Amino acid sequence: MSNGLSVHHLLEQVLGSSHRLRNGELAFYCKFCNHHKRKFQVNLNNQHWHCWVCNVGGRAIRPLLYKLNVSKQLIQQVSDSLKDHKPVYTKQTDDTIRLPEGFDLLYSTNPDSMLRKHAMQFCKSRNITVQDIARFSIGYCTKGAYANRLVIPSYNENGFLNYFVARDFFKNSKMKYKNPPVSKDVIVFENLVTFKKPIVLVEGVMDAIAVRRNAVPMLGKFPSKTLMNKLVKYKPQTYIALDSDASRDALDLCNMLLDYGINVTNITFNNDEDPSSVGYEQFWKMADKPHTKFSDILRGKLYGY
Repeated sequence: MSNGLSVHHLLEQVLGSSHRLRNGELAFYCKFCNHHKRKFQVNLNNQHWHCWVCNVGGRAIRPLLYKLNVSKQLIQQVSDSLKDHKPVYTKQTDDTIRLPEGFDLLYSTNPDSMLRKHAMQFCKSRNITVQDIARFSIGYCTKGAYANRLVIPSYNENGFLNYFVARDFFKNSKMKYKNPPVSKDVIVFENLVTFKKPIVLVEGVMDAIAVRRNAVPMLGKFPSKTLMNKLVKYKPQTYIALDSDASRDALDLCNMLLDYGINVTNITFNNDEDPSSVGYEQFWKMADKPHTKFSDILRGKLYGY
């Protein structure tokens, strides 16, 4: 028996004090890297644990306890408490976001899982590498409203989930993408980018994964208010890389950023191309070519030279 203590309290005996996040997960100081912020998160619903600094993680709490050399007695107490723990899934609203029910990280899942093999096959078809899967913490859902979908989470600069994109990998759904009913006024992949270096603005997460280097998906053709505020504050050299069918929107976006004194380069694609389809190497060959400053192009149009 668990002697009446909850899993939460038993884990605090091992990991120290915790902070309950808005998504219901528990945040601790990491025992593996000793980071000064609570970046080690534990999900009691599915027993997944992960540190967003040193990237250690797993899919069950018992092996974690063995790694930390916890006494057999305490391990048994935690195991007993887990049996009594009833998963609680919070309905997502504009104020709450959590990873969907049935979410599993691709890099920590049973390699013999048939569903995982389908998800990995889809990743391969989109040139998403094993390194990309680990860097972007890509997973998939085995059940629930997002079953049979690749799930690409986004985290803010403090390492907290702020959005996710779910893509059908069997390609037989009427809805290719199914995203959470929460506000899009976020900076997607904020924990992976810096605004002190050149930024690439793209439409979708697949484009950002293909670009890899400091790319922000806008979830559309224009930046969110939060993203725009960040661009205006830091004024990084900005590459605009919208899909080939959005050339007019790209020009409008360039104009808008120029008005704030941001140096802009517009990268254009051939018909039906986008950053995801051309891939990492070809994209950066295009980006690294000498470009006429967009401000000079505009001046020529305005004054006829």
